[in-house]
Amino acid sequence: MTDRRVVVVVVPGVGTWAPPGRDPEAWRLALAEDTYEVLAALDRVEVAVAVAGDEGAVAEMSALTWPGTPTYAVDPARPVLDALSQAGSAAAVVAVSHDVPDLPGLLIGKLFRALAHADIAVTPAEDGTLAAIGVNVPVADWVAELAPTFDTPLAELEARKPRRHAVAIGPGWHRLRSNADIARLDPGLEGWDATRSILRHS
Repeated sequence: MTDRRVVVVVVPGVGTWAPPGRDPEAWRLALAEDTYEVLAALDRVEVAVAVAGDEGAVAEMSALTWPGTPTYAVDPARPVLDALSQAGSAAAVVAVSHDVPDLPGLLIGKLFRALAHADIAVTPAEDGTLAAIGVNVPVADWVAELAPTFDTPLAELEARKPRRHAVAIGPGWHRLRSNADIARLDPGLEGWDATRSILRHS
C-alpha cells in the first residue's frame, strides 16, 4: 500500500473562453501555468500535468513546468480518470481544472483528508461545474462507470452515490470562465502572475 498523494492539473488541448481582446491560446497557457504553480508549492504531494490533446500540446505545457514534472496526454472524453490511471501507484489522486490560478492550496488538502472516508471528493465551482475532483484509489466501481469530468453536475454525483458518505463536498471556489469570474480575482493576492500579465496587456 502506497501513501503517495498526487495532484494533476488537467489542461484542455486548445483554447476555450478568453477575455475580450485576449488570445485564447495564450490565456489557456497562462491559467494552466498559474494553477500548476499553486499546486507545485504544496507540501507532501506530487504534481503532474495532463493535457487533453496531442503530443504538441503536451510539449507546449511541459515547457512551463519545473524539470521532472510528469506531463502526459489524456483522453478528452475521460480526462480525470485517464489522468488518474497515468499517475502511477497512489493512495489518492486529485485532478484540478486548469482555470483556477488563484485556488488556495488549503482546499486541495481538504479533499485529500475527505478521501480517507469518501470515494470521491470535490471542490464545487460557483457556475455549477467542479473546480477539483479527488478520487480514492482503487477507484470505486460507480465512479469508474460515471467517469466524472469538471462539467459533471454535483447533483449527478449525489444521485449516483451508493451510500451517504461516498461523495464529500469541500468549500467552493470559482473558475475563470467568464468576465464575471475575472472580477473575483484579488489583485492584492500573491501569485497568478501569468494570468495577471495577460489581463494587463490587451
